[in-house]
Amino acid sequence: MLVQNILKTKEKSSIYWLKEDEPVSKAVEIMARERIGTIIVSETGEEPSGILSERDIVREMGKQGLSIVNGPISKIMTANPVTITGDKTPDEALQIMTDGRFRHLPVMEGGKLMGLISIGDVVKARLSQLSMEKDALEGMVMGR
Repeated sequence: MLVQNILKTKEKSSIYWLKEDEPVSKAVEIMARERIGTIIVSETGEEPSGILSERDIVREMGKQGLSIVNGPISKIMTANPVTITGDKTPDEALQIMTDGRFRHLPVMEGGKLMGLISIGDVVKARLSQLSMEKDALEGMVMGR
């Protein structure tokens, strides 16, 4: 299984993105409405200049107060996010997320944003893969 397969299995393949000068409140509104934890920051929706997560918002609210929701996304986003390509394995994705201590990873192909995977997406895919391997091994042992 590869990261590109994880993208294909996601229920929603929409990529939610906003420009750097949009207010944080707009990102919060989209996150709440769509029940997502991350917004890609991009001028075109094709190449991420940043990523904004729930954690970024909460951390900055703790430092600066509620007024941050009126400011631009660029002030609190994580610039130049780490990305992955679709030809990588779920284990590679998990390692990148674990090392970077983040839960979302933009997937790029040919310099273009193809989707976004979460640590939950990767864990779900890995569990499915392990279940199939277990069933195949049981079948071999049982002579099926």
